[in-house]
Amino acid sequence: MRILIADKFEPVGIEALADLGFDVTSEPTLTADALPAALADRDPDVLVVRSTKVSADAIAAGRRLKLIVRAGAGYDTIDVGAASREGVFVANCPGKNAIAVAELTWALILACDRRVPDQTADLRAGRWNKKEYSKARGLYGRTLGILGLGTIARHVVDRARAFGMPVIAWSRSLDDATAEQLGVRRAATPLDVARAADIVSVHVASTPETRHLIDDAFIDAMKPGAYLINTSRGAVVDEAALARGVQEKGLRAGLDVYAGEPGAATAEFHPAIVDLPGVYGTHHVGASTDQAQQAIAMEAVRIVRAFRDTGQVPNCVNRARRSSATWSLTVRHRNRPGVLAAVFDVLSEARINVEEMQNIVYDGAEAACAIIQLDSAPTDAHLAAIRDRCDAILSLDLSPLSAA
Repeated sequence: MRILIADKFEPVGIEALADLGFDVTSEPTLTADALPAALADRDPDVLVVRSTKVSADAIAAGRRLKLIVRAGAGYDTIDVGAASREGVFVANCPGKNAIAVAELTWALILACDRRVPDQTADLRAGRWNKKEYSKARGLYGRTLGILGLGTIARHVVDRARAFGMPVIAWSRSLDDATAEQLGVRRAATPLDVARAADIVSVHVASTPETRHLIDDAFIDAMKPGAYLINTSRGAVVDEAALARGVQEKGLRAGLDVYAGEPGAATAEFHPAIVDLPGVYGTHHVGASTDQAQQAIAMEAVRIVRAFRDTGQVPNCVNRARRSSATWSLTVRHRNRPGVLAAVFDVLSEARINVEEMQNIVYDGAEAACAIIQLDSAPTDAHLAAIRDRCDAILSLDLSPLSAA
């Protein structure tokens, strides 16, 4: 099985894949524009990426491509819809970089409060300005607002306790019992967080629903002089609205992600938002610690190995949440060649589609049970035809699915 690693990837992961017998090609400097040609040339079964964007053209170029592994949590850099149309699995490595991103979140919070980058720039320019930089507000007792309460956000909350900060949080899935367990106050809406918090940290996935979650209304609801931290995805923040808040309300911001980020590891990129005073930026490096990258690499290895050995894809993000199957056909049969082929022949002639199937072999391998989910019900005549075509069938049972 061939693997193309089209991004920077930990050597321990490359070595582990090679030790498992995979044919591994590592090209850490591949750009998004060069990826289609590389996939056409290398023709891998598996593509591993970290930051490199994977377009529909790239996916179409990989004739043998079966699996794309995003060596990280988010997968908005991959055209998942195109992968699904081409029958390519997409998997990610959630949770492995959570501590690293939480640590950078706090670095950005502290940078906003103590203006560390500005102080460093002045010192490097030969300017001593203790009078200006002695005006930090301090964090103790101030309210931290959290949007989204996944693994990363929970690590941020844990560290807020050490700073003596109460936390107010909003998440679609957060209920009162969980909020009490985590020691946070539950907000009913994101705007409630904006109104109550001195610092807002964003930790939601990038989806159509969260696009520009931080918009003009959110900025208007924030306290004057509050801080906004975004280590999730650039699309979550309307940068024009944030710029207005910085200029009109004295907001400060710590950003690791931006709209329209380059698809390559190095490129020309100058987002206007970082030119504003009080805005501090990093280079989408929240997950970029040795600890996190080694953990992510070994998770990517686990996914690829499981796919090769079992056909299953851990952390698959593009499996249908609900198929169109409405009926289940259970076929107990002798464990012989051709049995399921006879079943499928009849179903095909009847224009009945197989949505999912599982074939379970009994101890001793003499018999098996196939559970076949269908998009419509075979008639009695179809069932009789299945029995007539194969004398190795022990029984047929047809039942509607509960969701039908």
